[in-house]
Amino acid sequence: MQKNSVNSRFTAPTAWLPELFSEPGIFSALAAFFPLAEQTDFPSPQLLTAWLHQHTRLQDWSFVNSTKLDDDGRYYEDFISQSQKIPMRLNNWHDLFGALIWCLFPKSKQLMNQLHMAQIQQFGSKDRTKVRHKLTLLDECGVVLCVRPSQRFMLDLLRDHQWTQAFYQHKKLWAELNPIIFGHANYEMATRPFIGLTGKLWCIELPEHSEFPKGIKGYNFVDDLLAKQLVQAELLLDNQQLSPLPLLGVPGWYKEQDEAFYADTSYFRPKRHKPDSSEATEASAGNKA
Repeated sequence: MQKNSVNSRFTAPTAWLPELFSEPGIFSALAAFFPLAEQTDFPSPQLLTAWLHQHTRLQDWSFVNSTKLDDDGRYYEDFISQSQKIPMRLNNWHDLFGALIWCLFPKSKQLMNQLHMAQIQQFGSKDRTKVRHKLTLLDECGVVLCVRPSQRFMLDLLRDHQWTQAFYQHKKLWAELNPIIFGHANYEMATRPFIGLTGKLWCIELPEHSEFPKGIKGYNFVDDLLAKQLVQAELLLDNQQLSPLPLLGVPGWYKEQDEAFYADTSYFRPKRHKPDSSEATEASAGNKA
């Protein structure tokens, strides 16, 4: 495990790695629903379409080779919206994980496409609006965490970057929190995990005594709740949503999770607190002196 330098650029493996899905860790959730460890090569668009139809009601939707988009000429979101076909590059980790997220979060992914299209129709596709920027950030890097009122302190710890307390001292609580990766770029970069791998935390608050369903019903449950949130623009633009989350710190998602690991402030960075108005005034006066 090496630290990721500022100037380095992540490159995913070129080969198919079925062993990723046979070991406990960050990919365990995907391995529970898709026979990825049994595949001898990257799943084809046809196989992924079969999985989509198996897990969702999107029976008229399909995955297709991205060359169809290239030949078509339409904008990516427009192509999906009008054709109900989701283009993907073959033998590509990023697009494979994107397809699997479609299988697990069909309502939210459909809705995100609709929200992108509404923004494009209103503002054009040249420049991304704030709403589209937030949608993309969630789409690529989002991690959904459902918390009850009695667990709210965990959310406060995470947003305040109290990493050792949140991840290490309260590690047993994470089995109840059921963190779920939504961002497919998270999965892609986890194929070669590095110190610096960070997702974006999206919180969904639950009633205190609500039950979190197990298995695929749990994903359906979160998909319904997330879709209800996405139509609320104020939530997308809320700065408390999509706060940083060091992915390798989530209990069970990485092997080396002792107390010393969480003490590495180059990865588990303390939060930078903005100075209050009096401190800012003093600093300004000092700069002028």
